[in-house]
Amino acid sequence: MPKTLEKVTKPIAIWPGLEDGVPKPVMPYSPAVKVGDWVFVAGQLASNFKTGLPKEVIPNSKNGTSGLELQSDFVFRNMAQTLQAAGCNMRNDTVKLWEWFVSDRPNQKDFLLGNNNHQLDIQPYESSMRNTFQDFLPPRSSIGIGELMWVGTQIELEVICLTNQDKSTHYSLDTDSSENSSTHTDAIRKGDWIFISNQNGMSKDDLSSVSIEIQTERMLEKLLQLSEKSGSSFNQAVKAEVFIGDSKDFTVVDEIWKKWFPHNPPARFVLPHAGMNRSGIKIEASLMLLSNNSKLKKEIIETSNAPKPLGHEPQAVKVGNLLFFSTQMAFDNSGKIAEGMIRNPAAPWYGRPAQMQMRYMMESINAISEAAGTTVENIVRRACFHDDLQWFAESIESWASYFPNDKPASTTIGMNHSLGIDGANTSLDLIAFVPDDN
Repeated sequence: MPKTLEKVTKPIAIWPGLEDGVPKPVMPYSPAVKVGDWVFVAGQLASNFKTGLPKEVIPNSKNGTSGLELQSDFVFRNMAQTLQAAGCNMRNDTVKLWEWFVSDRPNQKDFLLGNNNHQLDIQPYESSMRNTFQDFLPPRSSIGIGELMWVGTQIELEVICLTNQDKSTHYSLDTDSSENSSTHTDAIRKGDWIFISNQNGMSKDDLSSVSIEIQTERMLEKLLQLSEKSGSSFNQAVKAEVFIGDSKDFTVVDEIWKKWFPHNPPARFVLPHAGMNRSGIKIEASLMLLSNNSKLKKEIIETSNAPKPLGHEPQAVKVGNLLFFSTQMAFDNSGKIAEGMIRNPAAPWYGRPAQMQMRYMMESINAISEAAGTTVENIVRRACFHDDLQWFAESIESWASYFPNDKPASTTIGMNHSLGIDGANTSLDLIAFVPDDN
């Protein structure tokens, strides 16, 4: 049974001390944020935040270990220390792991030609990851991306942990019953919550790519099977993350999505990206759900003071003390970039579009937050995606101004391609805290 929680009043920023050997970030974010039983860890990469790559992650002839494995070991060690400072155990409490791998290939041109494997040998990372988690592998989203904030870094990791006393149960599509797996975890249930790893619509027998329609249907069938296997249903879906190779396919995907989620759809974050884990894959998605027997209830959050969502999703979903947002970009009710959010072609050297877009998004986020009974200052997790990292400096300056005290846990990724809306330079995936008295 879950432990009885004390009244939760505010998020707590977690700062492991230098005695823990964890480098102190130089940018405006908290290494981790704890709220109730939840711990949200900022993106971790192999940097000392001074010179860049520390000596211990640079391969040499003596150690014979790949740079990716050394970086992975460094990141996992720091992450474990950060979580220990937050009062939880990475191996036992992790319920979701994001893996962002830097790879020059594929780009969007490669993808459209059917060559969309990220072409990065991740076996050294897999070795480090399995040494870390041993007999427990959390649900994962593994994505090939363009670049990270620190030169030379190859991987960034982010986790969510749930620290209640319930034992985790693991599920796989490959087994008839629940079991712990040292090789793969499709889903995990802990207490009221279920997390499902990225699923795709390619079967092992497919010799070439199949249509986006077929892949989307197959993917959703897998997600449904795992939901039911772990004691839930699509009506209990809280948040979906959809990774789509070609943003032009979004309209087709959205129509299929409506069939599977006709009522009460989850919040949904959609990210175009080319780096799938196998050639031919056009779409992947992960899912977060409540169990069918949970006493927690979903509440759809919608307000006319923020733009309509891009597709068949609400602006946000509230469950207990948490608020899960759908995709945030500087779009208007037409689904296009809002007026004034890009430089005038006649004056291309004037204006700060990343700053303007962040301010526009924060106005929308604040309106949605207020409709749910909270404020932007209570955001606990931010994943930020830029089409080009050139926008980071002015974007983060604007973002940080909304948080006079502790900053949210943050991850920043450079995609090096379109985010799906012409002119949009930044996309946000957010989770916020809602105080108990709301």
